[in-house]
Amino acid sequence: MTSLQPRECKLTRKDGESYGFCMRIEKFKMGHLVRNVEKGGPAEKAGLKDGDRVLRVNGAFVDKEEHGKVAELVRKSVNSVVFLVLDDKSYENAQKEGVCLQELGQKSATQQHAEHPPLVRNAQSAPVPQLRLCYLVKERNSYGFSLKTSAGQNGLFIVDLAAQAAKAGVQPNDRLIEINGENVENDTHEEAVEKVRRSGNQIVFLLSNKETDQYYKRQNMELTRGMASLKLLPHKPRSLEVKKGNNGYGFYLRMEPNGKGHLIKDIDSGSPAAKVGLKENDILVAVNGEPTEALDHDAVVEKIRQSGESVTLLVVDEETDAMYKMAKISPCLYCHKPPVQSSLEAQVATYSEGENHKPRLCKLVKGPSGFGFRLNAIQDLPGQFIKEVQNNGPGHIAGLQVDDILIEVNGVNVENENYENVVARIRDSGNTLMLLVCEEEAYQYFKSQNMPITTSMADVLDGSKDPPAYTEIQAPERPQPKPREKASSSSSSASDASDDDTRL
Repeated sequence: MTSLQPRECKLTRKDGESYGFCMRIEKFKMGHLVRNVEKGGPAEKAGLKDGDRVLRVNGAFVDKEEHGKVAELVRKSVNSVVFLVLDDKSYENAQKEGVCLQELGQKSATQQHAEHPPLVRNAQSAPVPQLRLCYLVKERNSYGFSLKTSAGQNGLFIVDLAAQAAKAGVQPNDRLIEINGENVENDTHEEAVEKVRRSGNQIVFLLSNKETDQYYKRQNMELTRGMASLKLLPHKPRSLEVKKGNNGYGFYLRMEPNGKGHLIKDIDSGSPAAKVGLKENDILVAVNGEPTEALDHDAVVEKIRQSGESVTLLVVDEETDAMYKMAKISPCLYCHKPPVQSSLEAQVATYSEGENHKPRLCKLVKGPSGFGFRLNAIQDLPGQFIKEVQNNGPGHIAGLQVDDILIEVNGVNVENENYENVVARIRDSGNTLMLLVCEEEAYQYFKSQNMPITTSMADVLDGSKDPPAYTEIQAPERPQPKPREKASSSSSSASDASDDDTRL
């Protein structure tokens, strides 16, 4: 396995000075990348290099966090910030080998603080405390704990632990943050108890303790699910390397209309798939470290076929899948990969059943003074915002609002493009402009659910009498599956199997 040596870099800037780098996510790249390191700036002086991946910000593990939240942690660090980073090559190798980056970061930070004075920790150089995700199963009609509120303290606390709760990782006086992925910090005792009762025979808690609360309060950091340790969860995803045989890998991949995802089916006895432990009805969640839930059937099949003579599959059984869905986290996070994005069908179901959050597709027709709005951006960070919407101008008529976050320009996602490129796209659009925008609250909601924001989810607001200029960006209807035919060819050749059921 590759020997990994993360670096801790403390950046300090003067008033009015930037940190001297950009942090961004890029297509076909994993992690939060360091780019455009200014010569002689705070970032270069601290040792940051182009292509570095940010693992921790002020001690908090962020590799699997949504990019906007990581950027916010940096923004809150007014005059200094501490990064733990890996160089580009080491990070890519770590992802291929399935290295647990969160543990690596903890060990490296502890070793470094044993040699150097702590930058952001206490005098004892203790490891950064973590939130815990705990999965409890009811026994004899009880989970084995009680909830209480304490005078002068906000929140609900765990008391009267039985062995079953302690075995799941719950500790006395833990503070309850989430029940099944839903925040309960401001719930009353009765509301929280009712949610526990409704959960049935299993439940997932996100828990903190006094030490963890104090640490993150000192760092002025919000507690999020992405900071939690997954070690205590009893059901684990399985990473299996399958080597191709004479007749392929020896299994079918099927996408069924029940929303379960990409299912492993009809495993041939004695095949490579059977030998490594692939099981009937396993759910495929990643191929070679790349999440697959957002991909359609053909795209996943193509990824497997392009793998050559071997492929690494990350799979979960039904029980594991149910546990992760209950906790509202991705199984890929166990291996510290970026969060899985839901399929289009799952997106629509999630946000239509929950809060009424929607992006807006706005069609603007240029007037005598232009499109009637200004675009704003924050230095050194990706993302653009709508500002100064002219009253009764084209932007106002089309439905733009001040502080809207810009998602797409004429059907192209620009969330991670720099300001100059986005402005150029707008200028090159001619007399009509299509903007996909989202209010801040809706944007944070979608990102917290790991859902990409797309035009198909939007309300269309037209500032003219014409229909939208580009209908091809709308999601096409999924073709009906053809009758299944078992192919005799190997996985690298064409098959007569249907779009939803392919032999590999």
